[in-house]
Amino acid sequence: MDGMVQTSPKSPVTHAPHAGFWALTLGSIGVVYGDIGTSPLYAFHEALVAAGGGHEGVRREHIFGVVSLILWALTIIVTLKYVLILLRADNQGEGGTLSLLALAQRVLGRTTPAVMVLGAIGAALFYGDAVITPAISVLSAVEGLKLVTTQFDPYILPITIGIIIGLFLIQSRGTAAVAIWFGPITLVWFAVMAVGGLVHIADDLSILSAINPLHAIRFVADNGVIGLIALGAVFLAVTGAEALYADLGHFGRKPIQFAWTFVVFPALALNYLGQGALVLAEPTAVENPFFLLYPGWALLPVVLLATVATIIASQAVITGAFSLTRQAIQLRLLPRMKIQHTSESQSGQIYMGAINMLLLAGVIGLVLAFGSSSKLASAYGIAVTGTMVVTATLAFVVVQRHWHWPLWAAVALITPFLLIDLVFFGANLMKLVEGGYVPLLIAGLIGMIMWTWVKGTAILSVHDRQSEIPLSDLLGMLDRRLPTFVPGTAIYLTAHPDFAPVALMHTLKHFKSLHEQNIILTIVTTDVPRIAAEDRIRMETINPRVRRIVMTFGYMEEPNVPHELGLYQAPDWHFEIMTTSFIVSRRSLKLAARSAMPPWQSRLFIFLARNAADASAYFQIPAGRVVEIGTQVNV
Repeated sequence: MDGMVQTSPKSPVTHAPHAGFWALTLGSIGVVYGDIGTSPLYAFHEALVAAGGGHEGVRREHIFGVVSLILWALTIIVTLKYVLILLRADNQGEGGTLSLLALAQRVLGRTTPAVMVLGAIGAALFYGDAVITPAISVLSAVEGLKLVTTQFDPYILPITIGIIIGLFLIQSRGTAAVAIWFGPITLVWFAVMAVGGLVHIADDLSILSAINPLHAIRFVADNGVIGLIALGAVFLAVTGAEALYADLGHFGRKPIQFAWTFVVFPALALNYLGQGALVLAEPTAVENPFFLLYPGWALLPVVLLATVATIIASQAVITGAFSLTRQAIQLRLLPRMKIQHTSESQSGQIYMGAINMLLLAGVIGLVLAFGSSSKLASAYGIAVTGTMVVTATLAFVVVQRHWHWPLWAAVALITPFLLIDLVFFGANLMKLVEGGYVPLLIAGLIGMIMWTWVKGTAILSVHDRQSEIPLSDLLGMLDRRLPTFVPGTAIYLTAHPDFAPVALMHTLKHFKSLHEQNIILTIVTTDVPRIAAEDRIRMETINPRVRRIVMTFGYMEEPNVPHELGLYQAPDWHFEIMTTSFIVSRRSLKLAARSAMPPWQSRLFIFLARNAADASAYFQIPAGRVVEIGTQVNV
């Protein structure tokens, strides 16, 4: 990556949402809680089926146990771990696995391999979740049509695929136009769920005893392997909890906390209690306890509302994948990709065509391969629980080092959550053969790509250092033997500001000349989300014809080099794009006879590098102002 390095910031800027509290709260209901808000469609049903419950085989103690497990999973994992604790572990206002990774690296004062690996694993697992969530959410909603009329049965898969294709096709146009409806629609969805559950609690008021955690403990203790399998299904109720943390920068801590406490959690609790009471009163309702909460006249409207809610939930995961990919690129875990902004006012609204098409192919593949939400449920959970284990581990580093808690206190705070996450992860691993391998395969593939990219770029960095000479030595030679100077300004991108860029060396070698003004430009990505404008550029005048500029961006920011150079003000500095040439080195990678990586990995790295976005496009440099000088490198 020409011109990109990482360092620690000198003066980070805190980014906070600017909208009003109530607008942010409503927005968080639509975006943050879309995923967890659609879990009632399938979580309770799948947990009962896993416990051995079929039409007439539903045992009362299983119903109490499953409802109790769901309620306490929501309380411990979502309320305590995420809402009360992790939302406070922010990186300059930003959350998510990679933000936590960057914060952990900063407090450790170095790039720790173990921490980097943990962060990469968490990010890779998120992609597994991003593929499964749209598939299971939309499919489970459309399956509600079976209760309206059996004539829809042959069309469930085609309708689902049609909705999914439409969802992904509109991504390139941006979501700003429809996003304003996400909050209100999802708020109506939670209200409908709450009412549906509340009405049916009266079917069997004894369901209220499920609030007692002893039912959950007794269920797991008395049912052995079956209890663990059911526990894995219970975890479906808390999928989407990571979105609480990942969307922290978009909405802020207090709106997210308020929405959960007063809207989302009460609605979910009432709905699960209502489903439990319904099945207690009518065991045959286990076939589809969610939709059977509603009378026949309301069934079709609820199915349509559920479909819209699952589309919103899927939208949040898709945009999350775009944002995560951009962070991964900035943190040098993935190659550069083309990023398209879909909003003039919201920098976070982006579109990445390559990621969009890969997600679409994966989602459709899962729908066709599994065919039903019940079968897909087996593939769900492993990716989310794995990400939660990673988050808890990184959180321990932050609590102990960044919050400066004593070691014993940090252990006491994080260990219970980590143990619970590990139990759920182990329970979901029991579904490995039935489909749980799918997210692990996806995460493994992404992890392999990240590992290859990090390793390959490290090899290229070593190669560059070996072929470059110190900039001071080159300038000393030029003082003794001046080259021919031509009008204008040349900007050379390099990752090593103390060394002469390869492109500069080749310019002298082939053209025997330099521009009147020469800039050695290094673009730095820090481990904080955003950088204050006054700290964006540091300029050093080496001699009358050569300057060195270090331009710094946060990992959440989009690098726009010409824009920032134009904004920079200095007594002896004036940037004119039409008289400036950006000279970059384009590597032609070849497979080395003796590579530092296995041949298959070298080939993969070469493929990734060849398909990476050009540095000029990534840094938003006009193509007409770019001069590329090719070099061949063996890897």
